[in-house]
Parts: sequence; C-alpha cells; structure tokens
Amino acid sequence: MPVPVIAVVGPTATGKSDLALDVVELLGGPSAAEVVNADAMQLYRGMDIGTAKLPVEERRGVAHHQLDVLDVTEEASVAAYQREARADIAAVHARGRRAVLVGGSGLYVRAVLDQLEFPGTDPAVRRRLEERAEQEGSTALHTELTARDPAAAARILSGNVRRVVRALEVIELTGRPFSARLPEHRYHLPAVQVVVDVPRAELDERIAVRARGMLDGGLLEETRALLDAGLARGRTASRAVGYAQAVAVLEGSLDVEEAHAAITTATRQLARRQEKWFRRDPRVHRLEPGADLAARVVALAA
Repeated sequence: MPVPVIAVVGPTATGKSDLALDVVELLGGPSAAEVVNADAMQLYRGMDIGTAKLPVEERRGVAHHQLDVLDVTEEASVAAYQREARADIAAVHARGRRAVLVGGSGLYVRAVLDQLEFPGTDPAVRRRLEERAEQEGSTALHTELTARDPAAAARILSGNVRRVVRALEVIELTGRPFSARLPEHRYHLPAVQVVVDVPRAELDERIAVRARGMLDGGLLEETRALLDAGLARGRTASRAVGYAQAVAVLEGSLDVEEAHAAITTATRQLARRQEKWFRRDPRVHRLEPGADLAARVVALAA
C-alpha cells in the first residue's frame, strides 16, 4: 500500500504553499518529497502574480508538478488534471518520495484523491448550451439546472456559466444528475488532508493586503502581457479573480483603487466557498496556526 499523500488544502491566503515546503523540509527536503499543485488557476503559464504562484527561486529546490502546463487560451479540464496529477504522484512514489498535494480547488483535490469518474464531453451539446447562455443569460440556465438537479444547482453559482453549462451537459449525456458525480467521500489514494484554520478576520485582512501587493507588484503589467498571449480568448483563465478586474483597469472601466476593492471582495467570496467545500469533508483535519504547524502535519501523516 502506498504511503499517504499529504494534502495541504483549504481557502486562499491561508499559507498553504509555504506550509507545504515546511512539511517537505521536515520530511527530509527535496530528495524526500515533491509538491503537486491543486490550484486550477496555477495550471496556467504566465498567471503568476494574480494566482500567488511561488516563484522558482522561492521553491527551496523542491520539485513542483502541475504548474505552468496550460496556455491561457486553453480550458482547464478536471478530467485531464486527474489523469496527469495522478501520474505525477505515481512517479513521485516510484522515486521513493512523498507526494505533497497543495491547493484550494476543491474538485481538483477530490479528483486526485477520491474515487471519482468524469464523463466525457460532446462539443455539439456544449456549443448549444453555451449559445443558450449567451442568448438567454446564465440565470435562465441555472433555473433549468435547479429543476433538473437541485443539489448541483445549490452548489453552483448562477453566474458561473462554465460550471452551469457543464452540469447540464453531463445530465444530457448521462441521463443522471450532475450531483451524482460527487459520491461519498472515499479515497482512491490514501491521504491525510489538512486545513489551516485561520480566523476569518485575519484571513480577510491577509486577502486585502495580498490584493494590494499584487497590484503594486505588477499584476497590471502581467495581465497586459497575458492579453497579448490571448487571455481574452481563454474562457477559464480570463475569469480568474484578479485578472478580470485587472482587465477592467486596462480597459478603463475601473481605476486601481476600485480594482483593489473588487479583487478583495471577490477573493473573500472565493475563500468562503472554499471553506464551505472543505468543511463538508469529514476527513479533513483542521489545524490551528502556530510555529509547530508543519510538525503537526508530519505527525498526522506518520
């Protein structure tokens, strides 16, 4: 039986990336463990500042996988991610090392760790639903999803066109509710999942400070370069928190202060959704922040 994957998960801005590296160091360093990304937006090349992606020079020599694997014009696929991330973990284990999975994209975490299967896609069905979304609006499609699969509709925001379309596509292709694709919490790979339970007021402040740091640290310049690379054509990447607001600044519909407020609000909303997602999983260990945090994680994984 393989050793458990150590999964550092939870809301954005809780310090997952640094904690993962602290855990790797306690396990023995780069020769003992490697990191696998589970943040959907960090899959994209060039989306560095706005996703808080660790620069190479700050990765402490530790190998990182599933970073910078997509162009911004491509659509992230959780099924493709599942296949590739599991292959990375298998290769890490084959090298005699521990795999540390890090990220806050809940479905991507479950795709790697749990017994989940993802149905295929039909371009014609997808195109028809996307055209309806453009003509009728996402609220109309969400209303239809509510009628056909209330459980899925309750989990998906009406404004999240991509996920609403995908849910209706799966229902049409399989004849089964989209919510049936998320069965009981049952591991495919043995794992220990941990969330750092940062108090909400502190997390909100961290988010505001990070949003300011991103804007001061080159987010607008990064977004301009991404637009040149085709960001506007990327259905997934162009809607990422931070980049959508940066595009608005570059287009003149927001000023920088308005963008900071909008990024802060959107990121806090994202953190709330991530918090709810991981609270639903009874297997997740919730840990209080502290100097010995990495040691507690390693002890759990032992």
